[in-house]
Order: sequence, then structure tokens, then C-alpha cells
Amino acid sequence: MSTGPILIQPDGGHELHEFGDKMTVFLNGEQTAGQMAVMAAETPPGMGPPPHIHHNEDELFLVIDGSISYFRGDDWVPVRPGGVVYVPRHSLHSYRNDGDTPSHHWVITTPSGFEVFFARCAEEFAKPGEPAIDRIVEIALEHGTELLLG
Repeated sequence: MSTGPILIQPDGGHELHEFGDKMTVFLNGEQTAGQMAVMAAETPPGMGPPPHIHHNEDELFLVIDGSISYFRGDDWVPVRPGGVVYVPRHSLHSYRNDGDTPSHHWVITTPSGFEVFFARCAEEFAKPGEPAIDRIVEIALEHGTELLLG
């Protein structure tokens, strides 16, 4: 853990691929003493994670560009670039790229830990063939997350 400011350059993150996204982890729990994780997501058109609930983390999205809608319990709401979405833990949510070009947003979770979930899922998505959805669901539950599939 750092005892002072942590500076990460734009090319200094660790890239992961999961749920169709390219997620770049810029700050993880080891760097922030478990306080937060900071990631940048690039989502291809038509993609996004399934609706889910985090029981361990609050999540903040900062929209950079693209056409992104966020699911908040029962409806999809478009959020323009520069918009902010706060998702307290225990809230059903998701996002999707509604446009025809990749969308980008920052993802900040408090406390940290969700970046570990992403890394473990990225390992499953990197295996040949289709990812084992049962294994993804198991990993999610181990990290206090419920995926609502189907």
C-alpha cells in the first residue's frame, strides 16, 4: 500500500476482458488499502453485463462518451456523456451500450474487491469456447454478487 498519492498514467492500467467489456483497472484494493477500485470500461455496441446486485460494494459510473443506458430496478434510462450514476449496494442494476460505436465510462467501487471479481471472470471468458456460465455465477456469489440471468 502506498503512503502517499498514487499517480497512474493513461497507459498504466491492467486490461481485463469480461462480459463483452474491456475493463482497465487503474487502482485496486492493494493500492488503496481496500478503500476503492477505479476502472475504465469500454463497451461494444449492444453489450453490457446482465442485471445484477452487489451486496459488498457501492458503485459509481462516470459517463465519458457513447450512448449508454442504465437499468435501475425496472426501467432503462439513457445517461449522456458527463452524467453520473450512483448505485448503492443491494440495488438491482446494469448498463448497456445502445449506440453503434463503443461507449466509455469510469467505474469506481467502494470498498475495493469488485476488480478481483472482474479478474476471475476474465480468466473464465479467456478460456476456449463459450464461458461456463455456472462458473461465472459461482464466482459472482463468492464476491457477494447475484447475476440475474435469463
